[in-house]
Amino acid sequence: MDLHREGVCVVIKPTVMPIAGQDYPGDLAQMRAWFPDDEACLDYLDWLRWPNGFQCPACESYSATRQAGRYRCRSCRKRVSVTAGTLFDKTRTPLTVRFEAVWLMTAGKQGVSAAHLHRVLPISSYQTAWTMLSKLRSAMSPAGSLLLAGRVEVDETFIGGPRPGTVGRGAAGKTLVAGAIEVKDHGWGRARLAVIPDASASSLKQFIRANIEAGSTVVSDGWSAYPGALEGYEHERLNVSASGMPAHHSLPAVHRLFASVKRLIDGTYQGSGTAEHLPEYLDEFVFRFNRRHSSSRGLVFLRLLQRAILAQPVSYQELVRVPKPKSASPTGVSGPRAQPGSLNIGPLDRPWRVNGSKIDK
Repeated sequence: MDLHREGVCVVIKPTVMPIAGQDYPGDLAQMRAWFPDDEACLDYLDWLRWPNGFQCPACESYSATRQAGRYRCRSCRKRVSVTAGTLFDKTRTPLTVRFEAVWLMTAGKQGVSAAHLHRVLPISSYQTAWTMLSKLRSAMSPAGSLLLAGRVEVDETFIGGPRPGTVGRGAAGKTLVAGAIEVKDHGWGRARLAVIPDASASSLKQFIRANIEAGSTVVSDGWSAYPGALEGYEHERLNVSASGMPAHHSLPAVHRLFASVKRLIDGTYQGSGTAEHLPEYLDEFVFRFNRRHSSSRGLVFLRLLQRAILAQPVSYQELVRVPKPKSASPTGVSGPRAQPGSLNIGPLDRPWRVNGSKIDK
């Protein structure tokens, strides 16, 4: 962890494996105790971004002073803030609110919706809450992670409500999603989900190569496209229709995966996850699913903050898939925007007892 004395950075290397209560908060009570104000949040992001000490992003120098929450590189004289060039870049929303949002997003199995975030946190608008969550989802992509390996079940499903079209892989106007999950001797391992344009051999091949290590054993149903998509893999083909059993009995792991992500879309997001943003919702689900065995939810909180502090900034315009016309400002409204709410309001002395106020029974 970094300690800052008189503007000079003193470095203490963190432990190799994160420890609950030392490197990350173990529960909600600790999280709120650790981060009562923006200064504490900023220092934690500082420690995550530069665990071995500040390094100037411009000249890569390690020599710097720190004043007023910013570093001044001694070599190139560049001033660098902790959040510059990260997902927290130029944010107006207090970091205490953002940390609470990260905790809510990672603590539960089903995540949190922007509507719920807007209701329970001092966030001025639904758009701000949606943007906050969308930025975090952009850091949840499995790109760059280790590929699935060993014995892997693969299948496809449709996500979304009833829509016109034929039944099965040829259905029109519906979103087709491919899924893959490792099958272990004592349970299930990591998973991947992705939107694919169709169930052709070329589309399945692209999904499989991007997510499964070559030489692995892929278990699929009898769909004719799989043999052509699985060059370089061991193929275990199950004829579901001939077995007389439902598909979820023949391929239980991947079908349980599909059922879980559909519950996320229909439950947390009330079916409002549009096809345009479905890839981000799938990434969010996979991020939490692959960390379901973490010793503490606080560790998942830490992992998402690590990704957010290393990710590139992303704007609202880049997040929106179907931009809408910008609404005109109300006539006669001028002046600076209102300051966003903060969780750092300090303790209150039993306001329900003030002036002897009472409520009706």
